[in-house]
Amino acid sequence: MTHDPRPFGRLLTAMVTPFAPDGSLDVEGAAKLASYLVDEQRNDALVISGTTGESPTTTDAEKDRLLRAVVEAVGDRAQVVAGVGTNNTAHTIELAHAAEKAGAHGLLVVTPYYNKPPQAGVERHFRAVADVVGLPILVYDIPHRAGVAIATETMCRLAEHERIVGVKDAKGDLIASSWVLARTDLAYYSGDDAATLPLLSIGGVGLVGTSTHFTGPIAKEMIEAYERGDTAAALALHRRAMPLFTGIFRVPGTMLVKAGLRARGLPAGPVRSPLVDASEQELGQLRLDASAAGLTL
Repeated sequence: MTHDPRPFGRLLTAMVTPFAPDGSLDVEGAAKLASYLVDEQRNDALVISGTTGESPTTTDAEKDRLLRAVVEAVGDRAQVVAGVGTNNTAHTIELAHAAEKAGAHGLLVVTPYYNKPPQAGVERHFRAVADVVGLPILVYDIPHRAGVAIATETMCRLAEHERIVGVKDAKGDLIASSWVLARTDLAYYSGDDAATLPLLSIGGVGLVGTSTHFTGPIAKEMIEAYERGDTAAALALHRRAMPLFTGIFRVPGTMLVKAGLRARGLPAGPVRSPLVDASEQELGQLRLDASAAGLTL
């Protein structure tokens, strides 16, 4: 199948989910944060209810309300991709149907985690979702969290499905990714901010980022510079952003993103247990990382 080479543009941010001080969903804050990410951080699309969005601790009803609010806020000028992946195929399909009804432009589906299905089960899971929805799907390959990698042959077979159009690649295996890129027309988006430039060099098209709550313009300029053949400029931008590309993951990224957003006066709120809010020391280090990248928090 022939797919759009950049089905969701070049830059996506896996958006945190703002909560009110009492821990409830902050729908108005989500709309405001989404607008900030599109208008000021230059995102082409947003991923809602990914792991960074605390999907393990939000209810299905909250996911639906969040998605509808973000689609209403930015859906006319950016794509909205709904994270619907679980380790239960039937539940994933339910979430996929709900996201389609809520106006999502695409779906992010992670490898079933913890239960470690064999490759036949992994393939069956993704195909089952793709068979019953009308939205383009990004497959999320993140073996260090899911517990199982998507094998090259499995990925190549999944690429035959017309609605499986791309990959959020957090495998950390450029050789495996290179083989898939050579054999399919899947759009590869880096799922690791610091690996974006290396992935572009083997045919990747962009980034689904976490630090891009703050580094969006730098990351977008880096991708654009590489695409126009200015590799020196792309490398300089990569090196500039590295302190935040990597520093945002000193602890779970959600914790530091929310701390940084609060420092900027933007909607974020607390994290939900079992995460804990970043300490003052961790926020201080994040500010040092931002300063090293030429940014202020």
